[in-house]
Amino acid sequence: MALSVSGGTVFTVLLICRLLESSLLNAEVKEGEILPPTIQRLMKGYNKYLRPFFDNGPVTVGMSLDIASIDTISEINMDYTATIFLRQRWTDERLVFEGNKSLSLDGRLVELLWVPDTFIVDSKKSFLHDITVENRLIRIFPNGTVLYALRITTTVACNMDLTKYPMDKQTCTLQLESWGYNINDVMFYWTRGNESVSGLDTLQLAQYTVEDHYTSVSEAIYETGRYPKLVFHFELKRSILYFILETYVPSSLLVVLSWVSFWISLSSVPARICIGVTTVLTMTTLMMGARTSLPNANCFIKAIDVYLGICFSFIFGALIEYAVAHFCTLTHSDAHMLMYGHHMHDFDDEMNGIVTTISTHSRAKRRKEPAATPPSVPASTELTVSPSSPSGSEPKPEASPPEPTNWCLTALATVRKVLRSINCCHVENPHHIDNYSRVTFPLSFVIVNLLYWTYYLYF
Repeated sequence: MALSVSGGTVFTVLLICRLLESSLLNAEVKEGEILPPTIQRLMKGYNKYLRPFFDNGPVTVGMSLDIASIDTISEINMDYTATIFLRQRWTDERLVFEGNKSLSLDGRLVELLWVPDTFIVDSKKSFLHDITVENRLIRIFPNGTVLYALRITTTVACNMDLTKYPMDKQTCTLQLESWGYNINDVMFYWTRGNESVSGLDTLQLAQYTVEDHYTSVSEAIYETGRYPKLVFHFELKRSILYFILETYVPSSLLVVLSWVSFWISLSSVPARICIGVTTVLTMTTLMMGARTSLPNANCFIKAIDVYLGICFSFIFGALIEYAVAHFCTLTHSDAHMLMYGHHMHDFDDEMNGIVTTISTHSRAKRRKEPAATPPSVPASTELTVSPSSPSGSEPKPEASPPEPTNWCLTALATVRKVLRSINCCHVENPHHIDNYSRVTFPLSFVIVNLLYWTYYLYF
């Protein structure tokens, strides 16, 4: 029983293998039927797993690029997305044939040939276009030269320095390397030098203009060896007109709007406070909106941040200016009241001095009179003199004030001494603060703008 089961299993396996072998043979026959005789002769004995000149030195691969488009340049992700036509040329001695015409093959036949293992070094995401078929081109020339072209869309990293944003220039690269073949097996070169890259002259970008581009040849050194490397450099300059209309002009107008409060009376508290608070809040909103499209990593202090900070400082300074002017107005009125109280205190002191002098003189006169006059002096004389004495029973209006009044005057005098000690901060006329601000704020803003634009445009 066991023998019959094992015999049946073996028979089934043999049958499946026979069917697979027959299907593969049929597929080979069908594949051979669609190939032209020339290709059949070329493919006879061809091994796609071995590179050309396997035992006779490295194979040289020439490359050229055609930039179809640069779709997006992202400052947040620090990368750019481009669609390129990558063309590679090399010579394979096994594909030499007689004739004077090249053979253009279907792109799907690339699976039968050896092709370089080229890859984009800093690529984050790439794909090969396949509508309506895979966008590949294979062309074989009589001398064995192979032209292999691809249409690729790739997102490539680009390290950006945003300290001068939006007046910055960025230099990005596109690096091509061989993945598995080192310099002993494959050598890369640009077919026409700097002219090997085309399409940038007619390229239209949203925020940038391509100022310069060039190519270079180098080697990539890794732990596994030295590999051929081609680098394409291109320099992008950002167009500042959009940012001038979107950020610089509105922020400057907000600063000018904050100066309107200098021509409003100090007594109009609601009007001046409304202008100051409104401009501060609007400027804050403008600063937050300008930072939403920029990266916050690495603590970049960008040129646009510096300008917005300058504008915010001027607007906030205009609000503080009114607070200082209004406080000086209140202090100025209190100083007048304090001076008035001090004069009244001096007047009271003078009156008390006069009264004390008169009383002393009266006492001296009264001591001399008893020796010359009879004892029967009318009481009316004493009554006329005694009220003038400070110890009299009926107080006069000119008498010294009671003790609480003296304490209050002493406190006022102390405050006046403190104000005298800080007399350097005293403003004779608070309205002069607005007059000075009407000149100093615009002049300072113009000077700061000249320094700002000179530094970021020429340094």
